[in-house]
Amino acid sequence: MTQEQTRCGYVALLGRPNVGKSSLLNRLIGQKISITAAKPQTTRHSILGIATRNGAQILYVDTPGLHLQGRRALNRYLNRTAGSVLSYVDVVVLVVEALRWGAEEEDILRRLETARKPIVVAVNKVDRLKDKRPLLPYLQQVSGKATFLDIIPVSARSGENLQPLEQALAIALPTAPFAYPDDQVTTVSVRFLAAELIREQLTRLLQDELPYSLTVDIEQFDDSGKVVRVGAVIWVERTGQKGIVIGQKGRMLKQVGTQAREAIERMLDRPVHLETWVKVRSGWSDDERALQSLGYRTPD
Repeated sequence: MTQEQTRCGYVALLGRPNVGKSSLLNRLIGQKISITAAKPQTTRHSILGIATRNGAQILYVDTPGLHLQGRRALNRYLNRTAGSVLSYVDVVVLVVEALRWGAEEEDILRRLETARKPIVVAVNKVDRLKDKRPLLPYLQQVSGKATFLDIIPVSARSGENLQPLEQALAIALPTAPFAYPDDQVTTVSVRFLAAELIREQLTRLLQDELPYSLTVDIEQFDDSGKVVRVGAVIWVERTGQKGIVIGQKGRMLKQVGTQAREAIERMLDRPVHLETWVKVRSGWSDDERALQSLGYRTPD
């Protein structure tokens, strides 16, 4: 196939928090590069996932969930990061949850109308519907909201109906040579992914509010030997939070470390020695400079 016949372009995955964008990205590229948890705001960065098949290279951009309230600097960063992708993507996938449409979706749709990008709606989590009869009137309701290229019910969890979604996106992409090698699936570093896998376990294991007050910074990443050595600092905002992360007699931190190490080993397919420390950095999530120093930088 010649370069003139191939298609290549950027596709943004946008939606409210916890709608399944990261799970959808992982399923579409066939590999886990974006962490998932049953809590909003798990995704904090734009992550590129590359899917190359059938003459098309789709460059998926996973984004933090867009939300209406932006009280802290971290919340504002998440909204800026999600919104910034609209300046360069070719197509937008608006990910919504089946039978759910509210103020967040209306707000996102207003932003998309300003950006004037083609939109495909992916109605996620249809596998959770015991009764599918309300789905058709819901799809009809959504179709009246704007002019969409397509509206496709899918399930990121089961993989249901993802092929029609991929086909609709590939057709909408510009004719262009591939931007990356056929076998590349992301541009993020393993160092970044290691930090994210640690934060994923923290988000899954800790109580509801605490995950939003912590972040992970990799201080050591040495893969020169047979065993990959990783040293990570878990930053929290208050001394009391440090005790919660460590847990009674260190049990919570040990559980986080064990599960994170196993996840990193699966990613690298190599033995990993992981050390973690918990430190306090007061108010980091509401400090623009602190956010930048910890790697929270909005793409240009």
